[in-house]
Amino acid sequence: MGLDMRPLGKPKKGFEKRFKEIFEMVESDNIPKPSFLDKLKGKKFPTKDELIQEWFENQIPTYETIKAPMVGKDPEAEKWLKEKYEELEKKPTYEEFLKEHQGFYVIPLAKEQDGVPCYIALGQDENVFRGQFLTDCVDIIGEELANEAWETKLADETLDYGNRLMSVADKIAKENELEYLKDQRIPPDTDEEHLESKLHIVYSLAKWLIFYGKNGHGYEADY
Repeated sequence: MGLDMRPLGKPKKGFEKRFKEIFEMVESDNIPKPSFLDKLKGKKFPTKDELIQEWFENQIPTYETIKAPMVGKDPEAEKWLKEKYEELEKKPTYEEFLKEHQGFYVIPLAKEQDGVPCYIALGQDENVFRGQFLTDCVDIIGEELANEAWETKLADETLDYGNRLMSVADKIAKENELEYLKDQRIPPDTDEEHLESKLHIVYSLAKWLIFYGKNGHGYEADY
């Protein structure tokens, strides 16, 4: 399967502390359980499923942070949907198709493109980074830095990781006169074994991590 890096939602205002609490409980599978006395008193403890539900209900989705237009709200999203509808071979009525996609965020049209990688994970949302590409870059950034991608992180750690990757990428770029890659969105037209290709992956991931980290989002390492 390999590694996919999925950006996490961020806590709504006032929910920051509880957001982190629930995240750590669920991540470590350390869900508080009632003691014998608690049970006698009839004290209720939330289950793992209830905690996860609370966590999701109190967060802002990444689609809003990347400013992706929404079907039913933004004209550019409706235009995109009409184009998709025209491409269909077997068509329902457009009204049915529109109803089915109400509230759908069109990620490719997001205004904040640093949060939409060109190295995407197939079958996932377009803002999920295909972290498996980083295995090709171990020889230029080192195992320790590459392996960190396999750790789920909250926003502060995500930003820190992105900054460290960016620092290494800048150093490599300067030494090899490849600074132009930092601002190039599409992958360079070189073999994947070439330094340009590897460095572009590192730059892309660093920008993706910095964007989400500074905007209050962490990521889930899914592999």
